[in-house]
Amino acid sequence: MLATLGLRPPGHPFGSLAPYGLDADGQPTLLLSTLAMHTQHLAADPRASLLIADPESGDEPLAGARATLLGQVAPVPEVERGAVRAEYLERHPAARAWVDFDDFGFYRLEVGECYLVAGFGAMGWVAAADYRAAAPDPLATVAGGILSHMNADHADALVLYCRAFGDVPADAATMIAVDRLGFRVRARIGEQLCGLRIAFPREVRSAMEARVVLVEMVRDARARLSR
Repeated sequence: MLATLGLRPPGHPFGSLAPYGLDADGQPTLLLSTLAMHTQHLAADPRASLLIADPESGDEPLAGARATLLGQVAPVPEVERGAVRAEYLERHPAARAWVDFDDFGFYRLEVGECYLVAGFGAMGWVAAADYRAAAPDPLATVAGGILSHMNADHADALVLYCRAFGDVPADAATMIAVDRLGFRVRARIGEQLCGLRIAFPREVRSAMEARVVLVEMVRDARARLSR
């Protein structure tokens, strides 16, 4: 969702759907029509924010990760439009039907700050320099498969992790996020829910490495709980 400062009534926050691409620095690129209200707003005041939510959050969206990118929107310079266009159309091939219309053009949100929410109770501001210096997590493209597999086939292991590594006497647990350093779990204790972060014993960079580490952690959890 793209949030701009409206013209009617003046200055009122205005949210609209905005598919995005990414440039080499991870800054969002937008294909906007001059006929759209958000583009008219940006012409008057370039300040905007873009909310990006985790599509894997399912029926519990507040448990999923999301980021709000704040900054100013400006047209993409001519010299960069070829690369921006190619990346955007690879991500959104349906846009080929209107990308060459006279009223459409490419814009970029120059990120000034980022507010990240990783899940319940995990949130904070990220400076623009840190945002641009960050690299995509190596598990980003396989995280959905790991979550589905663990939640469907290894619910008992998730409970063990909570009890052994989080000191949480969980009755049930759901893995809601995973990255190279660990994972987040939503645990149920009776009628209460709580979120916790569990670290991997070492960094993992592939689905296979994650599988190996998660199996090791089951053995370790059982050993700890049997003491």
